[in-house]
Amino acid sequence: MGQLIASDLIAAIEEYAPLVLKEGNDPTGFQIGRRDKVVKKVLVTLDVRPEVVQEAIDNEIDFIFAHHPVMFRPARNLDLSDPQNKMYADILTHDMTVYAAHTNLDKAQGGMNDWLAAALALKNVQPFNVTDYEALMKLAVFVPETHADVVRQALGQAGAGELGNYQNCSFSAEGTGRFEPQAAADPFIGQAGQAEAVAEVKIEVILPAAKKNRVLKAMLAVHPYEEPAYDLIPLANQQQPIGIGRIGQVDQPMTVRDYAQFVCETFDLTGLRLISNEPGKLVETVAVVGGDGGKFFPAALQAKADLYITGDVYYHTGHDMLAAGLSVIDPGHHIESIVKTKMTALFEEWRQINDWQVTFIKSQQKTDPFTFIFNAK
Repeated sequence: MGQLIASDLIAAIEEYAPLVLKEGNDPTGFQIGRRDKVVKKVLVTLDVRPEVVQEAIDNEIDFIFAHHPVMFRPARNLDLSDPQNKMYADILTHDMTVYAAHTNLDKAQGGMNDWLAAALALKNVQPFNVTDYEALMKLAVFVPETHADVVRQALGQAGAGELGNYQNCSFSAEGTGRFEPQAAADPFIGQAGQAEAVAEVKIEVILPAAKKNRVLKAMLAVHPYEEPAYDLIPLANQQQPIGIGRIGQVDQPMTVRDYAQFVCETFDLTGLRLISNEPGKLVETVAVVGGDGGKFFPAALQAKADLYITGDVYYHTGHDMLAAGLSVIDPGHHIESIVKTKMTALFEEWRQINDWQVTFIKSQQKTDPFTFIFNAK
């Protein structure tokens, strides 16, 4: 079984949600601690707050993964009477490493806004507010026929072969591989100094360039040859759009008010804020941005959303939304706590693939600072 070092876990996270995707001033990424630390226990949380750090201490955690950066603002001093500074001291005293994936995870395929769109049961989901395009590559690897299925499976599990709403896509062609092992070789097939001709399969898959290292590592781990032959080719194909939000269609049209109730039930909310001049209007197309996404409402309008879901809408922005004729549901920022379940599950997949000796723990702390109080009159 493999020992996990913090830098290896960070590399896997950044391959899934590359830092190049982050919004300009977002202080995401490595936060506090040591990159060379051996990691045996990981706590997965939305926020790093004093109660979460205490939970980490109680569970002897080595590494905290958070969606929100712990250091949104630089410390002006190290006065430990400040709860924030005391929290930093506790993290360092207990030799914990803290890492955050924020707006890069919001934009990443299979990241925050894809999880929210799936929770909302949206169909035909696409990015909106597109700001960039993800480069694609093609991998062609030559495998003996006996191991073709094993290699295909490993490539698919690593994220290769995803095309739109399809996964595990590949092309295979049969042929003959020829080679002659030299004296220092340790061949899987054949003997040193003797020419070999082997029935092989050429497997071709498309993959995002950001997943190159993970896909190659997965392929090399199961390929039987000492020196696998493969081609890795940049593509000029239409690239995957990158946007911070997602837009899709509802399964059954419903009114804005009914959809607001559906959002409450989906995220187990006590209440939410509805901004709409037409609460009885039917909703078919929904855009969503987790967290503080009020500033992206013009992009939701441009994408022809009937309804926009985002958190932390400012008072005057709400007026602008009404004036523009857009209905908006503000369920708060804390619906992003879905990250705890989703990233824990993803980490477990990586643990099995890499045979890591590590335990991933989902934080039990609810870090929503707000409580709804209803007028009893």
